[in-house]
Amino acid sequence: MPKKIRELKTLLRKAGFIEISGKGSHTNWIHPLYPGKLTLAGKDGNDAKKYQENDVFKAIEIIQGKQNG
Repeated sequence: MPKKIRELKTLLRKAGFIEISGKGSHTNWIHPLYPGKLTLAGKDGNDAKKYQENDVFKAIEIIQGKQNG
């Protein structure tokens, strides 16, 4: 079962990402150790697309790798 957008946002916050508003339902996420920004589209109650879940998990993995290494 896909995660909700709000769940992905919670994961990003716990990893230390900061939310920046975007246009419409888009939110941008930045982190000092993450190159560039991550964009999530959708309202909090919507099911996340598989690529969105993958993007969030990869971003968190990059941050954790840089913090531990």
